[in-house]
Amino acid sequence: MKRYFLILISLLFIFGCKDHKEKAVMEKDISKDIHSYAQPAEAVVQHLSLNLDVDFDSKIIHGIAVYQIDKSEGADSIIFDTRDLDIKRVLVGGKEVEFTLKAPGPHMGSALKIPVTSSADKVSIHYVTSPQAGALQWLNPQQTAGKTDPFLFTQSQAILARTWIPIQDSPGIRFTYEAKVKVPEGLMALMSAENPTEINEDGLYSFKMEQPIPSYLMALAVGNLQFAPLGDRAGVYAEPELIEKAAWEFAEVEDMIRIAEELYGPYRWGRYDMIVLPPSFPFGGMENPRLTFATPTIIAEDRSLTSLIAHELAHSWSGNLVTNATWNDFWLNEGFTVYFEYRIMEALNGKDYSEMLAALSLQDLKKAVASFIDEGKDKDTRLMLDLSGRDPDEGVSSIAYDKGYFFLRYLENLVGREKWDAFLKQYFEAHAFQVMDTKRFLAYLKAGLFEKNGIEYPEKEIQEWIFESGLPESLPTPDSDRFDKVDQALNNWLKGTPATEIDTTEWSTHEWLHFLRNLPDQMNIEQMNELDKAFGFTATNNAEILDAWFIHTIRHQYAPAYAKMDSFLVNTGRRKFLTPLYTEMAKTEKGKVMAEEIYLKARPNYHYVSVHTIDKVLKWQERNPE
Repeated sequence: MKRYFLILISLLFIFGCKDHKEKAVMEKDISKDIHSYAQPAEAVVQHLSLNLDVDFDSKIIHGIAVYQIDKSEGADSIIFDTRDLDIKRVLVGGKEVEFTLKAPGPHMGSALKIPVTSSADKVSIHYVTSPQAGALQWLNPQQTAGKTDPFLFTQSQAILARTWIPIQDSPGIRFTYEAKVKVPEGLMALMSAENPTEINEDGLYSFKMEQPIPSYLMALAVGNLQFAPLGDRAGVYAEPELIEKAAWEFAEVEDMIRIAEELYGPYRWGRYDMIVLPPSFPFGGMENPRLTFATPTIIAEDRSLTSLIAHELAHSWSGNLVTNATWNDFWLNEGFTVYFEYRIMEALNGKDYSEMLAALSLQDLKKAVASFIDEGKDKDTRLMLDLSGRDPDEGVSSIAYDKGYFFLRYLENLVGREKWDAFLKQYFEAHAFQVMDTKRFLAYLKAGLFEKNGIEYPEKEIQEWIFESGLPESLPTPDSDRFDKVDQALNNWLKGTPATEIDTTEWSTHEWLHFLRNLPDQMNIEQMNELDKAFGFTATNNAEILDAWFIHTIRHQYAPAYAKMDSFLVNTGRRKFLTPLYTEMAKTEKGKVMAEEIYLKARPNYHYVSVHTIDKVLKWQERNPE
């Protein structure tokens, strides 16, 4: 342990809150977060000074977290969330104190209770992470594009920040932060903060985040990285082997920022940079402020999948700026963000393009609702969730994203786009750097949109959207002329037109997805061969198309695609792609054997988030008890 380094830089830190540009607003009436042990009404973090020493050999981080805190009168302790952390020492006001680390609970880890005096305003926690920390993925060189250097990245959402920092791990608690990070020489460190653009040969990096953020937006990445500017306010980081492709793929991001600001107000985070992570990253993107994490699977070399970047950018307003108070209110982050994403893409590429995105969302939504109902989980199709006693990651489904989007589209249709846009812009401005729960949002909606404009409030319909299961009768239906043409082409093929005679020259990824999703459930090998020969599905490197094609590969036992599917599953960790493929394989005995053979090879490459899901799909722990 580089103990002396940590002590030295901790002494050099100037702790405490500075003149931060933005201030968080702590509100006493926000719902209690059932996924955090913290008691913010008693004592709450305001600012974090973090010292980290990243040890790739041991796959651990040595850390000192120093918190500026605010206490209510009479408070005698402050509580932090931890999970699998080794707490070495705790100091309050510079003096070492005894602390209590309670027994871990399911999903939530352990409460760290620290006594505080009436005059104490700083708490220092010395700790070490576990090699199995849920947020951290340590990659060896062979798991990277360059094959020469190791890589580390974090994924804190929903409640995994507590596995690499002792923290009040609730979306309802915001704080500013600064950090010093030591990494091996020759590697670059980046955080959700102000970032370097070149590698420091000594491996020492400093960071500052002056806008208050919740803990799930704490992020760190370490690797052999290069930076490419994309404009005055945007840029991209990637391994050297990918930087040129990434810069070309994301060239439209400055236009996206401009469009977003024209729609709903100024961008409040300074820069908007992105990092393309290795393929084991479990999500399409993660909206860490000032540094969006992105999967390499969106680099399609035709800019057809960059709506994901529009989505993560939109989070700079919906989620990062106005944040769901608890994970039961997750739709307030994601439903708004999908709506905002589609508005950006409409302005960038036209209404016919955004309607394709909306139509695919409706397909995903209907499939998700049917699946939840089949599993007896009707309540999980509600926008307002009840995740009591459950991992909040279970709330990450198409319901929050797509049902949330269609609810907002329903509201837009009801009052008109002009009034809706004015309301939404005011919503972001009025609640900037604050948190929001469903009850308070509905009160604000009623007063700020309906009553303000003299429009009758549709109480019954809104209650149905938010609090009832399934899909409401007022569900909007996208109108996509481009998908109508795909439907006609598919019908022609089913009636005998050779696949080679279908004109697909103008099709985007979205048209191909619609085509693949609507192929019949029953096809013979001759039909599969014809489609593959005509359109090159197995040979494509477009991950979205591959994933949709592999569903049919599994369903129709199309052996010519097995090797490519095996490679795809071993080398891609994005949960969105993994879950449907493993689920489809698990439907038959032959498929289960194939799934387990692939998963045995692939599992070490996946992040904890993906492993946690696929283990359940395959009942892995039952078959492979540790």
